[in-house]
Order: sequence, then C-alpha cells, then structure tokens
Amino acid sequence: MIVIPAVDIMGGKVVRLTRGNPGTKKDYDRLGDPVSVARLWEDQGAEWVHVIDLDAALGIGKNTVTIKEILKETEAPCQVGGGIRSFDAARGILEAGAGRIILGSMVIRNPETIEKLIGEYGAERIVVSLDYDGDEILINGWKTWSGLGLERAITKFKDLDVHRFLITGVERDGTLSGPDVEALKKVAGKASVLAAGGVGSLRDILELREVGVEAAVVGRALYEERFTLPQAISTVKGGATNGLG
Repeated sequence: MIVIPAVDIMGGKVVRLTRGNPGTKKDYDRLGDPVSVARLWEDQGAEWVHVIDLDAALGIGKNTVTIKEILKETEAPCQVGGGIRSFDAARGILEAGAGRIILGSMVIRNPETIEKLIGEYGAERIVVSLDYDGDEILINGWKTWSGLGLERAITKFKDLDVHRFLITGVERDGTLSGPDVEALKKVAGKASVLAAGGVGSLRDILELREVGVEAAVVGRALYEERFTLPQAISTVKGGATNGLG
C-alpha cells in the first residue's frame, strides 16, 4: 500500500471540506499555492499526488490552468479528478500529463464513455470514483443519488475493464474520524481500491493496509499536522499499530 496526499483546489487555493460541504471550507494558504503544495508532497516522498478541482466538481467554476501548472511543475505522477464530465475534458487532462484521471458522474451516467477512454488510453490511466453514503453512490458533487449500490457499481465497471476505484465514504470525508473499514473490507478483494475519507491517524493508515487497499488518500490529517507524510510512508513500509494513536 502507498499513501497519496491530496491537493483539493477551490478558488485557486488549497482547501479542505467536511463531507463535501462548501460551507465548511478551510484554506491552507500558509503552505502556499496549489503548485507549491503539490511540490511539497513530492519533496516529502509522495509516489503519487491526488489533485481534485472542487469548483468543477460542484459546478461553480474551474481550476484547469492551476491543475495544468501542477502537472507541468511536478515530477511525481498526479491523479486528477473533479468535474470531468465530458470525453474531451478527460482527454484534455490526460494529454496535459495526468498519470491517471478520476471519473465519477460522467461514467455512471454514460458507462460507454469509459470503454472509449480505456480503448484510447488504457485501463491503467483510468480511475472510477465511487462516493457512497450508506450503500448508495452519490454523483454531481455529492448532490444526487445515483440509485446504484457500491458493490454493484464495482461489478458493473469491472465488466467494462476498469481495474481501479477511488472509494470515498462521504460521511467520513474530512472528519478525521477514521475510515469506513467495514465497507472497504467488502470491496478491497474485488478490485484495486484507493481508499479516501476519514483518515485521522497513523493507526487508521495501518488499518487500511490490513484491509488490503492499494492506497490511502490522505488530506486533512496532513494539513492539520496529525502526522507528516514521511511518517505515514514509514509506517506503511514497516510500522506496527502500537502507540500510533
């Protein structure tokens, strides 16, 4: 398992939201602009950087120029998501240098789009985002119920040759209350899972490792200095749970 630091962008700034609610926005200007923060995580050993355009996800704007600057200025590969809702938009991010794109609402509404993208760019560069509350997937910036259950969604997209899923527990996201380990246990053996939502301690990261996910996406815990990225990476490589809080 690896640890992937998150860079969530709103209004050109690095921010964190709680449960996707814009009213809970907290920015982290003290760390610099989004490009500086992405480079900070790279300098601290990030194997991947998780870059999300929150404005695009919420349908209130775009940070495309900033994201392309991150892709240009960082050597660590980036997985980019948030409001990518057309084939041309997906292609533009991939052609700009994203290692992987994260797709949610678009492919849940139009699954045939994923087949076209995989055919052109390969399955390794595509991640399907499944943001769930209870057992149902939410789309459109977590504002719309999809009618699709988590396990059913994984089966559906695996049949379309999707290999990797970003699984986010909406009720845990940004809360530092711990990941939804029970839900992740059910799906980690079925596909490559990038787990997001709720990580607040090094113990949480080890729990995710024990579940068998491919990666833990971590945001607020790093920004709030619950632990450092080097500490998280070291813990994953050989840590035990004793004394990690």
